[in-house]
Amino acid sequence: MVQAVTLDRDVIRSVAEPLDREGGIAVLRGNLAPDGALIKQTAVSAHLKRHTGRAVVFESPADLQLRIDDPELEVDEHSVLVLKNAGPKGAPAMPEIGQIPIPQKLLVRGIRDMVRISDARISGTSYGALIVHAAPEAAVGGTLALVQDGDEIELDIAARRLVLKVPDGELARRQAEWKAPEPHYDRGYGLLFHERVLQANLGCDFDFLLPAELRRELLDGAKQD
Repeated sequence: MVQAVTLDRDVIRSVAEPLDREGGIAVLRGNLAPDGALIKQTAVSAHLKRHTGRAVVFESPADLQLRIDDPELEVDEHSVLVLKNAGPKGAPAMPEIGQIPIPQKLLVRGIRDMVRISDARISGTSYGALIVHAAPEAAVGGTLALVQDGDEIELDIAARRLVLKVPDGELARRQAEWKAPEPHYDRGYGLLFHERVLQANLGCDFDFLLPAELRRELLDGAKQD
């Protein structure tokens, strides 16, 4: 049997000599994403791997497009950009828009990375401090829906933490006042998708396509919650 030979260990590393101690993807948890959020930790600027900043909130992809480059936008390099309603139900269909652009007013100053959070997704080539797949998503009343401009958000990748630093009582008040957005569709496949698609942490599949035992497990978990 012919043994494979590695000609360049800088290209193909051995298990004993990995590029990094951990894999590229980290799962973050905390009150901002009780069911988890994802970050490609190997693509994050070193100074942002542990960061606390004030939220600059965009209520939808359309709101983001409208205001992100507004010269009057109250934002600096320490801010945390938050995009809501870009998840499975909210967008709908969880588009690949989690690489929230750096505001133009900061780009011209040389800022190339900021902490950015959404319930959207990203491609494999995206880079920067991009927190995506936040679950539950904003459109179903996840904590992401409750974030307001100026709220402090803490990211600590090493501790796998993502925390909205707002008292529980205030979050409960905001939750009581929250109203779900109108569905994008009122009939047909679009409505079926809205009513039956699962959250990001459960795979964004239709609930009725799950094996019966998994459906029961999900229902039991929902009753306990």
